[in-house]
Amino acid sequence: MLLALLDNYRARHPDECDLVERFVGLLTNHPDCYSRDCWAGHITGSAWIVDPTGERVLLTHHRKLDRWLQPGGHSDGDPDTMAVALREAEEETGLVVQPVDDAIFDLDVHPIPARGDDPEHQHYDVRFALQASNTDYVVSDESHDLAWVKLDELARYTDEKSVLRMAHKWGPRR
Repeated sequence: MLLALLDNYRARHPDECDLVERFVGLLTNHPDCYSRDCWAGHITGSAWIVDPTGERVLLTHHRKLDRWLQPGGHSDGDPDTMAVALREAEEETGLVVQPVDDAIFDLDVHPIPARGDDPEHQHYDVRFALQASNTDYVVSDESHDLAWVKLDELARYTDEKSVLRMAHKWGPRR
């Protein structure tokens, strides 16, 4: 299923073909890539959550990474990355969310620092655009805080290039 979604993403974002190929290589060479202990890298699912108006995005102040990011997490063996993004969004925010569409919204590969027994490794993050039915979130124990942020105010919260890239991708869709 993910390979078909990646083909669609490549067609919509031809400038990101090299990135798509990295994902295809991981999927092809590491059948265990949905497991968090695949140290060659593993697939994660994230959520670009917009409010009911589509004007604000929900960021989480990530407890372990101490940065403002989009909600998301490990696949834990689930190859349905949309289901992973939905699960993580609901677990981390308490919001009821729905996919904006069934396409991948963004892709990113980023390093995760060594922690405890886990070596430094790569997260191959598959991101989906989701819309919340309301704005009454709940802060989970995975976050210091959550915040609804207007797109033009994102730079006050984060300099994370991938978050700013998603804002750029979302802008024309509003």
